[in-house]
Amino acid sequence: QVELVESGGGSVQAGGSLRLSCEASTYTRDTYCMAWFRQAEGKKRERVALINSGLGTTEYADSVKGRFTISQDNRKSPMYLQMNNLKPDDTAIYYCAAASPVVLRRCPLGDDFTYWGKGTQVTVSS
Repeated sequence: QVELVESGGGSVQAGGSLRLSCEASTYTRDTYCMAWFRQAEGKKRERVALINSGLGTTEYADSVKGRFTISQDNRKSPMYLQMNNLKPDDTAIYYCAAASPVVLRRCPLGDDFTYWGKGTQVTVSS
């Protein structure tokens, strides 16, 4: 069982930056895939960024490419999401998620992740 705890959310003005952190209670094969999701009020949950520590790859939603950076120093360290040039549309609850790799060491599609944090609120004002 893996527990995930997010931190770093808050309120900023448009153009500002925030850095989210996600710490796992244990780092195993179940945390080889780690991702950030967000859900704005009245909208569907969206995967924002993903890191596959097994393959050493990252993926981003088109809406955040060039502004957000996901990172993890190694497989047994916390995961981060550096968010720059924030926009009001980035306002949402941000969730950390983790899962084991699936076929060909790839990460699960969509939001088919095993473990989830409770979320941290990010609010961007115009």
